[in-house]
Amino acid sequence: MLEQRIQQHFIDSADLKYQAAQLLCRPVADAVQALLACVTSGGKILVCGNGACAADAQQFVASCVAGFERNRPELAALALNVDGSLLTGGADPSQQFARQVRALGQAGDILLLLCVAGNEANLLAAASAAHEREMVVIALTGRVVGALGDILRETDVGICVPHERAARVREVHALVLNCLCDGIDEQLFGEQEVS
Repeated sequence: MLEQRIQQHFIDSADLKYQAAQLLCRPVADAVQALLACVTSGGKILVCGNGACAADAQQFVASCVAGFERNRPELAALALNVDGSLLTGGADPSQQFARQVRALGQAGDILLLLCVAGNEANLLAAASAAHEREMVVIALTGRVVGALGDILRETDVGICVPHERAARVREVHALVLNCLCDGIDEQLFGEQEVS
C-alpha cells in the first residue's frame, strides 16, 4: 500500500508537469526576459516567500549568485529576511517584506514572489511596495491566485501552476525556478552542453 502511494506521488507530479509545460511556457519565457532586462541594466532581484517557499527563494538566489549549472559572473539577487520581528520594530508584521522592498528596491529591479495561494498579507504588501518603487513583480502561485492576482499589473508576470495542492505547486515552482536560471544563463552566455 505504501509503495502504491509513493508511485502515485510520482505519477501525479509527472502529470502536472506535463500539463504545466504548455500552459506555463509563455509566462516563464516572459519572466526570463524581465529578469534578463533587470540584470543586464544593473538591477537586482529581490525574492521572498513564506514557510517552505522561503527556502525555495533562498535556493533561487543561491543559483543566481553562485551560478546555476555553469561557472559565470554573479547576478545581483537577494532573498528577503523572513524574520518579521527583526524588521517591523513592533509594527505591523504584514510589512516585513514591504519594508525591505522599500529599503532595497529601485526602479528597474524585480520582486519575485513565491506562494501557493496568493492571499498572504505580507506578500501583498511587498507587491504593493514594489509597485511604489516602479519594480516589476513576478509571482509564482498555485491555481488560486487570490488577492495577489488583483494587484498584479500588466507589466508584471504571473506564473500560475494549475493545481491546488501545495506540494504539487512547489514541485512545479522548483522546475520553473530552474527554467528561469537556465534561461538567463542561456540568454547571457549562450547554449551549454548539459552532461
